Amino acid sequence: MKIALTLSALALSLTPALAYSGCPGKERQETAASCMPGYTWDAEKGSCIATPSS
Repeated sequence: MKIALTLSALALSLTPALAYSGCPGKERQETAASCMPGYTWDAEKGSCIATPSS
């Protein structure tokens, strides 16, 4: 009985972590709107790059 209770508690404690890890789209997605001042969006690289000063 004690082993079954321990295994059940372990399974229930791991369930939220397993559910969260399977969610797609949680990674940070960088877009042109998220570029910091002084940076512009480079579509070829798919990221923000420093704006060249002239």
